Amino acid sequence: MDLRGLLALLARYVAGDRHCWRVVRVPSVADEDARQLHRTWETLQGDRTRLINRLKAVLASHGVRLAITADFLEQVAATRVWDGSEIPPGARERLAHDWAQLQSIEEQVAAVKAARARLRIDPGTATGRAVQALHGVRAIGASGAWVLATEIFGWREIRNGRQLGALVGLAPTLYQSGATQRDRGITRAGNAHVRRMMVQLAWGWLRWQPDSALAQWYQRRFASGGSRQRRIGIVALARKLLIALWRYVDHGIVPEGARLKVTLA
Repeated sequence: MDLRGLLALLARYVAGDRHCWRVVRVPSVADEDARQLHRTWETLQGDRTRLINRLKAVLASHGVRLAITADFLEQVAATRVWDGSEIPPGARERLAHDWAQLQSIEEQVAAVKAARARLRIDPGTATGRAVQALHGVRAIGASGAWVLATEIFGWREIRNGRQLGALVGLAPTLYQSGATQRDRGITRAGNAHVRRMMVQLAWGWLRWQPDSALAQWYQRRFASGGSRQRRIGIVALARKLLIALWRYVDHGIVPEGARLKVTLA
């Protein structure tokens, strides 16, 4: 029965019915592989942050605050707690273990950073063209350009802004009850890598593109509110910015009021 149903749907699709099912676009092996370096970078950054927070938490449990610098273990050995005694041996051993992990992570971060610096933009590919275009926009760095290009713009076929917002989980969820219909919070159901990157780029956009229409819109709507209102606003700005960058990459439409980087001949 399932086979007959699938064949019937396939026949309808071939006959021109584009609403009988949704076609999933699968990335090529090369497109999928291009994501790995930047996802590794993101994973390492998260691991690094967790280790630093863990070191600080262990110290805080003994009422101690230390800078996480190259001489961290020497600081731990010389530090005394509130009663003048040393940090207990179990805590010192755990700090040394976490510190060793952090050093290993730092070495891996340096290696990935060097590998990313060696990447070359190939304007003959869709990914290369997307990176080249994005890198020319002020407030978009190498990391943001590569993530957006490899995760979405380099191989996805995007029809409209709402589809793009849904793709990264930045589209609002719809609430319906009787005659009532309104948008609620974002779905968070899409590409988490792009979603996180867009929130970072949105904060950077406010700093480096203050005269753009998007930055001015944010300032009018959310800047004078509280911290919660500003966080809600930055997510809304991230969605609008993502759509504006897609229009720039695909159609060459520069975001209104945005400044491009100056390149010296």
